[in-house]
Amino acid sequence: MEELNELLQQRREKVQTFRAAGVNPFANNFKPSHQTTEIAELHVDHDAEQLQDCQESYAIAGRIMARRDFGKAAFIQLQDGSGRLQVYIARDQIGEEAFGHFRKFDIGDIVGVVGLPFRTKTNELSLRASSLQLLTKSLLPLPEKWHGLTDVETRYRQRYLDLITNDEVREMFFKRSRIVSLIRNHMLENGYLEVETPMMHPVAGGATARPFVTHHNTLKMDLFLRIAPELYLKRLVVGGFDRVFEINRNFRNEGISIQHNPEFTMMEFYRAYATYKDLMDYTEELICSLASDVCGGLKISYGGKEVDLTPPWDRLTMKESIAKYGKVELSILDNYEQLRNYAEKLGLEPEESTGPGKLLAEIFDVVVEPNLWQPTFITEYPTEISPLSRKNDDNPEVVDRFELFVVGRELANAFSELNDPIDQKERFVQQLEEKAAGDDEAHAMDADYIRALEHGLPPTAGEGIGIDRLVMLLTDASSIRDVILFPQLKAEADV
Repeated sequence: MEELNELLQQRREKVQTFRAAGVNPFANNFKPSHQTTEIAELHVDHDAEQLQDCQESYAIAGRIMARRDFGKAAFIQLQDGSGRLQVYIARDQIGEEAFGHFRKFDIGDIVGVVGLPFRTKTNELSLRASSLQLLTKSLLPLPEKWHGLTDVETRYRQRYLDLITNDEVREMFFKRSRIVSLIRNHMLENGYLEVETPMMHPVAGGATARPFVTHHNTLKMDLFLRIAPELYLKRLVVGGFDRVFEINRNFRNEGISIQHNPEFTMMEFYRAYATYKDLMDYTEELICSLASDVCGGLKISYGGKEVDLTPPWDRLTMKESIAKYGKVELSILDNYEQLRNYAEKLGLEPEESTGPGKLLAEIFDVVVEPNLWQPTFITEYPTEISPLSRKNDDNPEVVDRFELFVVGRELANAFSELNDPIDQKERFVQQLEEKAAGDDEAHAMDADYIRALEHGLPPTAGEGIGIDRLVMLLTDASSIRDVILFPQLKAEADV
């Protein structure tokens, strides 16, 4: 820390030295004409002889990432938002005064350069500077061994340094942006209307999760950061928008892990006159399209193991999957006492009030989910744990719902929507009883949503896809923190 304070003091002194010499250390009067990768693309086929005749002057700006000094000349590596380019700086080219200022520049400073392209003796495309200007004086040095910031906690907390020093991290977030753009374009091309719904809700609804609570002073009321946009999106379907989608943040006051962040990005979409089976087909189509574009094919690698996204994907009911991976008879899953005994043998400790549906889900989490490496749709979820889903016509104990699992984790959740307002109100009442019994994640009553259903929600199917987890899959990222620019962390003093 003492060494860092000394460096900070030295660089502050340089700021004063520059100002005294009439050099603005935080200038804002330089306009780049090109990015470094554009110059590289323009001259990729030009050899040294061809470039000797090039009179095209380029203006680029970026951060000094390395420098090699040779007395009256130097090479620097300049990095901008697109990549890096070598720049040759000679005293006889930029002048005695400018070169004197340059000698005080540090790695990490942001500069503007104007110059002509050429190739060095090692055939590296470079720019021969005719002018050089300091644009931003850095007061803190880049991490030692700038080519690789390796401390994970520092990388997440100081993402700006991570992006400066780790090329693969920059590429990760370029890919994330591309994935989101491809999803948006796919939805628009299939007739979906992109919408924005409230982030602050008077009632926390649309999922079973613990919300964050805030307070609006003027309205004198508590509000909840949304745990899901579902109930507002379905209100829009009631209003006549037959296909809607939203890509935005959800907030859940829950644990942090390699799969969970308190704020995360979801896409939810709803289609009138469709069923959950239609959305299974559409989900296959969407994700296969993304993989083909981003990964170059349907067989991808995740964590050193192959994932084959070639459709059709496996489809199992929840009970079938437990019987398969738990090596247990289906008949045991239909008998509550035997089901409890099986759960206890697995090491689970269900409460006396735990119903058969919730118990099945707890068993599924332990026995099945970690084994679903290849893409698999799990269907026939218990009605007990699906308060917003339509009951199956043949078996009201289950709902018309699926969850998609890949690499042992949930990626999407979808169902045919419950549009019977009487049934919906009864399920909300049941959820209120569970909340009163101590379930903090039980769904609240939303009277206005019931009123919307009473006006008529057409038969509809809806789905939520976790964008962060999808990006993890398509970029082979092991932690959700690797695909979120600024993941939630403990306060720095507590680390």
